[in-house]
Amino acid sequence: MKEIKIGNIVIKEGDKPFIIAEAGVNYENNMDTAKEMVKEAALAGADAIKFQTYKAETLAAKDSPAYWDTDQTQRDFFKRYDSFGDEDYIELAKEAEKRKIVFMSTPFDNEAADFLDKLMPIYKIASADITNIPFLRHIAKKNKPILLSTGASTIGEIESAIIEIKKINDVPIVPLHCILSYPTSYEDANLNMIKHLKTIFPQHLVGYSDHTKPDKGMSILVTAYLKGASILEKHFTLDKTLPGNDHYHAMDPDDLKLLNENLDIVSRSLGSKLKHVIEAEKPARSNARRSLVAKRSMKAGTILTQQDITTKRPGKGISPLHYDLVIGKKLLKDIDEDEIFYWEYLMEE
Repeated sequence: MKEIKIGNIVIKEGDKPFIIAEAGVNYENNMDTAKEMVKEAALAGADAIKFQTYKAETLAAKDSPAYWDTDQTQRDFFKRYDSFGDEDYIELAKEAEKRKIVFMSTPFDNEAADFLDKLMPIYKIASADITNIPFLRHIAKKNKPILLSTGASTIGEIESAIIEIKKINDVPIVPLHCILSYPTSYEDANLNMIKHLKTIFPQHLVGYSDHTKPDKGMSILVTAYLKGASILEKHFTLDKTLPGNDHYHAMDPDDLKLLNENLDIVSRSLGSKLKHVIEAEKPARSNARRSLVAKRSMKAGTILTQQDITTKRPGKGISPLHYDLVIGKKLLKDIDEDEIFYWEYLMEE
């Protein structure tokens, strides 16, 4: 069975999925807010809280144009969210440990990957870095499991990234289906691609990183699980109405609680992959099914005909499955009207 270990949690295919609350930069450079997000994510049932670690200067060239609704360059935009340093992430990791939730942060350069190595049990590679071969090799050397986001990627690019990582270390890799569009419309979510990834990469667990706006029932993420996602990641905020980078398509603590409740119900309800009679059905099987029953009182020696037999509950006597075998049999004892037939009442041929 395919599985991956993240901290003390072992994730197996088909189990209730591992949930990552993607804090990203929604803490707005405020440590109190960041710690509150860690606490609320843990209370609402997330398995991990994830941040992002980068410096604008190493992420984007100074004139790199933004491709979303802003008149700033990418570097100027990301500069607004890169003020946390090493000590801040150490403090957040300690807070996560206190709250019994896995700490994660996505590195965007080698220095961040090196620093974060001692703080987290698994790496996340952002969709935009799936073709960043030197960076993939650097992270592969850490010899830790890797979540690989696949937004805006071809199958060939995903395969190439996996091959490059495996050349360095045979670590567990989880491709995450992702649509690199903010917010992702429901029509663009393409959750069936999860099944495609599972078909193309059968040796790997597959997950889903979601950028849709939370629906009322959190059904997008539940559906992703039903399509085969073993890890679910979604942006997280304390307040969806706040302006800023990722608040508007993030889930809040109430959404996260609802997601966990729904996943718990669905995962428990899936049950066995093989059709069989379960323990809870046995009383109904015995009492709601029918037996062959005498239509009239008859004496021993009577040869049974169709006019002598009907079917009624409970199913404790001869099953109607054997109706044809009973017709023509001779009674060994007197029988009353409405009495259930048993095999020992009939003469063997």
